[in-house]
Amino acid sequence: MFKKYAIGIDLGATNLRVALVSREGQLIRMIKGLTSEDILESILKAVGDLFSDDISGIGLGVAGLVDRKSGRILISPNFHIVERIDLISEIGKKFGVPVVLVNDANAAAFGEKWVGAGKDFPNFVLLTLGTGIGGGMVYNDKLFGVSAEIGHMTIDIDGNKCHCGNSGCLESYTSARAILSRAVSILEKGKESLLKEYYGGNLYKITTEDIYKAALDGDNLSRELLKDAGRYLGIGIANIINMMSPDAIILTGGLIGTWDIYIQEAIKEASRRAFKELFDKVEIIPSLLLDNAGTIGAAGLVFKAEAGEKL
Repeated sequence: MFKKYAIGIDLGATNLRVALVSREGQLIRMIKGLTSEDILESILKAVGDLFSDDISGIGLGVAGLVDRKSGRILISPNFHIVERIDLISEIGKKFGVPVVLVNDANAAAFGEKWVGAGKDFPNFVLLTLGTGIGGGMVYNDKLFGVSAEIGHMTIDIDGNKCHCGNSGCLESYTSARAILSRAVSILEKGKESLLKEYYGGNLYKITTEDIYKAALDGDNLSRELLKDAGRYLGIGIANIINMMSPDAIILTGGLIGTWDIYIQEAIKEASRRAFKELFDKVEIIPSLLLDNAGTIGAAGLVFKAEAGEKL
């Protein structure tokens, strides 16, 4: 007889989320924390707090390129520590249940397809807009098992250096890290901005939420930062539309909190660059599950694997 629950883990460069999830996709309990050097210990403790005899398995979504055959993270440009840890073995050994490892954006895409904004779309692309830029794809109602490293498509051949080692990646212009880096660089050169009043002038404490708030308060630099990043995101979205012609593009991650400036600018830019016939049939919408998409999706993939379905 199948057990009632699975545990889903969403492990990103900034945040760790571990959740108990039912077979119906309902989030029962969530444990949140910040990622750190002691990440394995943090995962084992959080899972231990949720674990019981009613757990079918553990799903783990990690930011990075996943090798399904070896069950290892090959590369995680924003979170290198996970490349050195055999997470499947360590977690499986501790709890004695199956462990499923997938890219975090793929887990989020599955979550949205299962019980979120993607339920009614046979084909969609999900973009996670946070510290980095991730991607997950659903094709013909199934998770499309590719790396989908959309954040590392090149949009400027001589552009900014990216953490992956390449230059000109979408992520190096549109991610939270990129926006904050550009903000600090400009402010250090003496540009006037409301942002200088935050945190006693400590520029390194500024967040993207602060930039959005300052933009709404009329700060020109903040609006410029968000609009510029949005335009680059729009180029990436137009490329996706022209290549894949999805039914929807679902956006999730911390940066969707800046929807009225950053995302709206991206949508405008995408409308200018994509084929009109393709753009007009795409819905660009926010995630329904928001920060919970990755944990719910990772748990859902446990149930899927348990039923003998290919991931």
